Amino acid sequence: MGDDLWDAYDRMGQSFQQHAIDSPYNAHYDRPAVLAALGPVTGRQVLDAACGPGLYVHELLQRGAEVTGFDASPAMVSLARQLTAGRARIDQAALGEPLPYPDGAFDLVVCALAIHYASDRRAAFAEFCRVLRPGGAAVVSTQHPVMDWLRKGGSYFQTTLETDIWSTPSGDQPVRFWRESLSALCTAATDAGFLIEQLIEPLPAETMRERYREDYEKLTKEPGFLILRLLKPAGPGPLRGL
Repeated sequence: MGDDLWDAYDRMGQSFQQHAIDSPYNAHYDRPAVLAALGPVTGRQVLDAACGPGLYVHELLQRGAEVTGFDASPAMVSLARQLTAGRARIDQAALGEPLPYPDGAFDLVVCALAIHYASDRRAAFAEFCRVLRPGGAAVVSTQHPVMDWLRKGGSYFQTTLETDIWSTPSGDQPVRFWRESLSALCTAATDAGFLIEQLIEPLPAETMRERYREDYEKLTKEPGFLILRLLKPAGPGPLRGL
């Protein structure tokens, strides 16, 4: 089932939260770009899917959203609940499995750097689509498929379970994830009922320039992550192109 892909986050625990608060790729690359893709959130119902230690939940609350989050890792759920101090509902649930929310409950879904841990990406997207109201949007960031292929080799088109080694304060930590082509990822989203509104290859935030110059220079020349902004159609609408 691949649920054990989340075990790495239980093992990293609070050290991952401390890392992600101000790391170049989390704080100065992914979060600014994903939050920009979400747009204004004041007064909107937002689901943070695979919320990790709650950094997005906290930021969305600060921006005036009403936020619900979930994660498969008990350690991350505990950290997110501590960080948000009762201001958001945080559940334990897994990407690709049925979620404990009714149809059309949310205006927006955000899934940051997590869809590649779901063994069934189409099922994960289908649940996002189900819990969104008609006309709602999902913003999903992930590792750039081309860069993963360049790092790992083999066939770009073959879906493969890969392993990275992350250096942590407690030692090297193996982190497993699914590598698939861009077309496979997009097809999983559209088969689930979404329209692709934007495909974004983000640039790093200017805040990275002085603090993490080497990372900044690299990410202004080559992509690291990829963002999809997906729309749930408001209605059937007219057929076009016939």
